[in-house]
Amino acid sequence: MELNLDELRELLSAVSQADISEITLKSGDFELTVRKGPKPGEYVLPQQTSVVEMPAPAIAALPAPTAPAPAAPALSAPPPSSANDKLVEITSPMVGTFYRAPAPDEPPFVDVGDRVRSGQTVCIIEAMKLMNEIEAEVNGEIVELLVQNGQPVEFGQVLMRVNPT
Repeated sequence: MELNLDELRELLSAVSQADISEITLKSGDFELTVRKGPKPGEYVLPQQTSVVEMPAPAIAALPAPTAPAPAAPALSAPPPSSANDKLVEITSPMVGTFYRAPAPDEPPFVDVGDRVRSGQTVCIIEAMKLMNEIEAEVNGEIVELLVQNGQPVEFGQVLMRVNPT
C-alpha cells in the first residue's frame, strides 16, 4: 500500500475532525496507526488551577438614577413546542462531500416528499475517496434537504430532516 504525503495529510485531517480516537491501516507489511489523545489505559490528569483572592475594589457611591431602570424580563416556561420539534435530523457522521445520487447520471436517492424506511440509503458522503452510504434511522417522509449536491459538509452538519411516522 502506497500512501503519499497529500493522502496522509487528508487522513490526519479527517481523523482530527472525526469522532474517532484511533485508526489502523494494514496492507501486507505496511501498517499505520493514528491515535488521538492518550493511549488506551493512560490517564491524563487535568491541570490544577489555583485561586488567588484579591481585595474587592472600592466603589464610589453613584447618584440614584432619575428614570427607573427597565425591569429584567421574568423567567418563564420554555416556548411551546412547534411542529419542527418532532422532525428527525439526518446528520453527517464525517467531513466530506455530499452526493444525492449514486452516480452523476442516476436519479437522487430521495427528494422532498419521498417516504423512507429505516436503513434506506438517503445520500452518500465521500471522504478520502471512499463513498459512505448514509441511511435513514427512522421511517418517515423527507421534509427538508439542507445541502446541495456536491457541497462539502462538516461532521454533525444536518443534511436533511424527516417527519417520522
